[in-house]
Amino acid sequence: MISEFYKDMTGKTSVIRDFFDYSMKRAAELGPDSVFNFSIGNPSVPAPAEFTEAMENLLKNSDPVALHGYSPTLGLMSFRETVAESLNKRFGMNYTSAHIFPTTGAAGALAHAIRCVAGEGDEIITFAPYFPEYIPYVTGCGPELKIVPADTDSFQINFEKFTEMMNEKVMAVLLNSPNNPSGIVYTTETVKKLADILREKEKEYGHEIFLISDEPYREIVFEGTDSPYITSFYDNSISCYSFSKSLSIPGERLGYVAVNPKAKDAEYIVPMCGQISRFTGHNCPPSIIMLATKEVLDLTSDLSIYETNAKLLYSALTDIGYSCVKPGGTFYMFPKSPVPDANLFCWTAAKELGLIIVPGDSFECPGHFRISYCVPTKQIEKAIPLFEKMYKRFA
Repeated sequence: MISEFYKDMTGKTSVIRDFFDYSMKRAAELGPDSVFNFSIGNPSVPAPAEFTEAMENLLKNSDPVALHGYSPTLGLMSFRETVAESLNKRFGMNYTSAHIFPTTGAAGALAHAIRCVAGEGDEIITFAPYFPEYIPYVTGCGPELKIVPADTDSFQINFEKFTEMMNEKVMAVLLNSPNNPSGIVYTTETVKKLADILREKEKEYGHEIFLISDEPYREIVFEGTDSPYITSFYDNSISCYSFSKSLSIPGERLGYVAVNPKAKDAEYIVPMCGQISRFTGHNCPPSIIMLATKEVLDLTSDLSIYETNAKLLYSALTDIGYSCVKPGGTFYMFPKSPVPDANLFCWTAAKELGLIIVPGDSFECPGHFRISYCVPTKQIEKAIPLFEKMYKRFA
């Protein structure tokens, strides 16, 4: 008998993928010029030339048996050491290789971090709007995911609702900054206030509450934006990173777990991740990707296009009349729909104009829609009149 749990999940498709699939179908039927696809967060700039050169060098000059062999359970030591050194230099931390665990992207990092600190009967809190895949990441290993309603005026943390929802079952708080889908960055003031509350609650409940920081967009922060390194403000913290956006290598699936050295039982968490891999079938990312990334660890792709696109789109949308919190990073924007039913708004835009945007309901923020603007700037320029048509149609 097959698993009813996973069988039921097959009927619960991703809204993001639904709109993306529709865009592909429309493009096939009517031609690519009929589609303005802002549905999915796939980087639109190439990886640095240095990454390609590192890959070529490894392929040409390394022992192929060693290069393509299994890596250790906890990942290549040279990669772990380089990540720790980079984080220490950039953020004033004290990581060692013992605090770094390579993973298959930020998704793999989150899957491990969650299992390290929470289990059946526990709760994990996160903040709307949030990435919908948090639901399977959390519920798939036993805890219950609780969602703090959004502060739609700023998309900073709704602290009143957060403190109401805290209880002894909460073992971790899951934070995403810079944020998908809103594009905001949690300020130093916000992070300090959150850390203070967690420390108070740890004393009250008599157990640790871990802060899991999901930060695949860490490097995509716009000029003048306050962007603190979250882990540095709270001892019991674990950061989950991905090189998918910073190096534009999402298909290579490389990220890592970084455990704050000051965390309770910090020395156990990376070895625990190795054991968790035995249950999830994760094992380590490919050796060649870790080795190539190690050579370009502090480089990024040319990420400036995302800020260019953000400025252009935000200015145009607000001039048209849309209400939108100004993004401080990522390549997402989260305007308010001119009609309460954002699903109606988005499907109308898709079917009538080929304008592919995603309703905010699945991000736990109805009445908004996400624009993923990691596209050529010319596509944004051509799409602006379509956003204006949609606003006039519903406003």
